[in-house]
Amino acid sequence: MPESLVSVKNLKKYFKTAAGTLHAVDDMSFDIPAGKTLGLVGESGCGKSTTGRLLLRLLEPTAGQVWFEGQNVFSLNPNELRALRTRAQIIFQDPFSSLDPRMSIAEIIEEPLKINRLGGTKGQRLERVYHLMDLVGLARRYAPSYPHELDGGRLQRVGIARALSMDTKFIVCDEPVSALDVSIRAQILNLLGDLQEQLGLTYLFITHDLAVVHHFSDEIIVMYLGQIVEQAPSQELFARPIHPYTEALLSAIPEPTVDKKGERIILKGELASPIDPKPGCRFAGRCPYAQDICFTKEPALEEVEPPRSGEDYGAGTQSAGHRVACHLFKESRIGRP
Repeated sequence: MPESLVSVKNLKKYFKTAAGTLHAVDDMSFDIPAGKTLGLVGESGCGKSTTGRLLLRLLEPTAGQVWFEGQNVFSLNPNELRALRTRAQIIFQDPFSSLDPRMSIAEIIEEPLKINRLGGTKGQRLERVYHLMDLVGLARRYAPSYPHELDGGRLQRVGIARALSMDTKFIVCDEPVSALDVSIRAQILNLLGDLQEQLGLTYLFITHDLAVVHHFSDEIIVMYLGQIVEQAPSQELFARPIHPYTEALLSAIPEPTVDKKGERIILKGELASPIDPKPGCRFAGRCPYAQDICFTKEPALEEVEPPRSGEDYGAGTQSAGHRVACHLFKESRIGRP
């Protein structure tokens, strides 16, 4: 398997609330190989964005480790952390609210260079800004414009240019196309793919759109209430989902043809609370196949299929295998049709 640029070990983030302790991210472990894209999917509120912010240490963890280029992110001092952030950046969901409305487009892209004292003189930094605008397909005539003068697609290109302004190797893409029109989404996704190929970028791609993550990711993690319930290479996950929650998510993808209609899985039951969660599987209350053990014992994330070489994950590389957290997969899905 390619060397991991990012390695996450037993990551946890809990928040204290008046009702108790909210388990936003609960014991997550995964790796992101250099030059690859890991998709992170799940319902709103499952902890996807919190995970992305933890990887960049925009939030402090409750427990666990995040390793980036061999460094433990949570043990870095302020100067080391600033240096790391010249190589690890984030693209936010809402392109307008993530940009300073009082700054011009050129100033927004230039700002990281000024803060980190990179890029040389003012003239050299401006040339860098123009180069980045060309790179992301943004006309130079927009350099003196302000965010309110641009549409969502162009604003997101500004956000991408800002993320690339330094020696960026890793980008957390926090639902970067969910606020855009469908036609613009395709343009931004193609741009991110082209930039990855040109610059060797590594992505954590956070989304709730399964069609998008299938197109864009090499590997996918499915989250549910702060935990990983399934992880597999993209093609493998869509061809053979194992966890009942993954099956329900995939059944919700609209079919592109009229005559081919897959069976929609409608989840019923009560959504478990992430505040001081009870023992057992957090999906058990909505799972149509749940048995007694599901309500009393938390399932471990176990390997269903070992890593293997294959074209799905890129020529000459190895997939991360297929992992699932479910008590029933070993028993050939006991009680399931």
